[in-house]
Amino acid sequence: MVYKGMLPDGKIVAVKKSKTINEGHLEQFINDIFILSHIDHRNIVKLLGCCLETEMPLLIYKFIPNGTLCHLIHDPNEEYSRLWDIQLHIAAEVASAISYLHSSAFTPFYHRDIKSSNIPLDEKFQAKVSNFGASRSIDIDQTHLTTQVLGTFGYLDPEYFQSS
Repeated sequence: MVYKGMLPDGKIVAVKKSKTINEGHLEQFINDIFILSHIDHRNIVKLLGCCLETEMPLLIYKFIPNGTLCHLIHDPNEEYSRLWDIQLHIAAEVASAISYLHSSAFTPFYHRDIKSSNIPLDEKFQAKVSNFGASRSIDIDQTHLTTQVLGTFGYLDPEYFQSS
């Protein structure tokens, strides 16, 4: 669950809260914290902080005001969804973020759940890749990686789905 919140200084933030308390959700939150604390890219959502001392773990992100790419694409009243240049620009920004994660980050990461609902859009409709709970880091000298297949069915790379 993601909520809009306000810090004492008046700054608007997004607060991500786990739905339930279980080991799997806690591991996803810890994975988000680990990955986002090592990443600085203009097209990746910015983690501002976290709180693991509450009943439900919380992650605090920079607030991204224009919803998600999913909303932009599927809202029939949204005029931006029909503008090819905006869609092309968003696709290039997502590709830049993925390229950074795979090749330029301190430790390379595979997101494993890239989909339109995990791409919020800022005030200028710039893409910010988010939701790193299913991500996996890899060693720089590692040439192969086999993992449990994670992500949203229908958005998975067919080769990854077949071979892990």
